[in-house]
Amino acid sequence: MNWRDINVSEENNSFNYQGKLLFNKEFDEVLKFHSPGIAPVKDQSGWCHIDINGVEIYKERYDRVFGFYFNRASVIDNDLWFHINEKGERLYSESYVWTGNYQENVCSVRGFNNQYFHIDLEGKPIYESKYRFVGDFKDGYACVKQLNGLYKHIDINGLFLNDKAFLDLGVFHKNYATAKDKQGWFHIDKQGKQLYNERYAMIEPFYNGYAVVDTFQNIKQIIDEKGKITLEY
Repeated sequence: MNWRDINVSEENNSFNYQGKLLFNKEFDEVLKFHSPGIAPVKDQSGWCHIDINGVEIYKERYDRVFGFYFNRASVIDNDLWFHINEKGERLYSESYVWTGNYQENVCSVRGFNNQYFHIDLEGKPIYESKYRFVGDFKDGYACVKQLNGLYKHIDINGLFLNDKAFLDLGVFHKNYATAKDKQGWFHIDKQGKQLYNERYAMIEPFYNGYAVVDTFQNIKQIIDEKGKITLEY
């Protein structure tokens, strides 16, 4: 049985495989299976993880557990957040107010001063700076909201990608990112340079060379990477 073929029920309280109830059991709540075939479940004893045979992979119980990413899962114990491995072992001694999921071998966390930063696989900060918010890394870059409220991109070493700052910012997707200034939303390259002069109320990342945008007149358009309008609808 391939874990990728296991589905969560519509009630989010059991698993189905080929249309049949798995493990002959319902839980209080379940989340889907993640690599290498482990799923979070909750019953009257609390939250834990099970394998594709429905067997718990450790004895501990938590207030909440989440899926495994890079062989690590976020868990909550007495309102403290940290990560465990697939044996249920705690991976580092620090605790946080919130932890994300590991992406590209690093993870976003929030400390007890409500400032955000990224940690490595051993739970150590990968840079000294602290931020009002940080996003997940994608293709080597992440968005961070500085303490002054402005957004920038950082690389995997915590260094700023360029000298540009914005009111809001998206991750890079196929070399371009969404950005916002006082006039509205637009797209930028890795140097932080705008691809065109127009501004929009809402934009999406480029999808195979084209992006959906909303004008301030509530008109939906599709633009190319030079900002040329190809379609209105």
